[in-house]
Amino acid sequence: MNNILFVALGGAAGACLRYLISLFMIQLFGTGFPFGTLAVNIIGSFLMGVFFAVGEVSHLSHELKALIAVGLLGALTTFSTFSNETLLLIQEGKIIQALMNVLLNVCLCLLMVYAGQQLILSRV
Repeated sequence: MNNILFVALGGAAGACLRYLISLFMIQLFGTGFPFGTLAVNIIGSFLMGVFFAVGEVSHLSHELKALIAVGLLGALTTFSTFSNETLLLIQEGKIIQALMNVLLNVCLCLLMVYAGQQLILSRV
């Protein structure tokens, strides 16, 4: 049960951070391109890599993993998890699985966004 609280705390911080970064990027670059999303994906992916590497060379508590990796970075961007998992597949020599992970995530998620929009918009 404690891990759920850590995930919730990290998630709240990550969601707020995502919002603030997005606002900052809009102020810098305007709304012509989703620079806010790109920024949080890049930042989150970098931080996931750092956190994963720290966990590999030292012992991190389950609570800290829940707070940072699942909560904070998960709310900041799920792209960081996707990127980390894809890199791990590559590092394990599972190139086909890594490529499938990229293709399936990108293509199916784009398709599902479209399907979700069409489901609603077709009824309006």
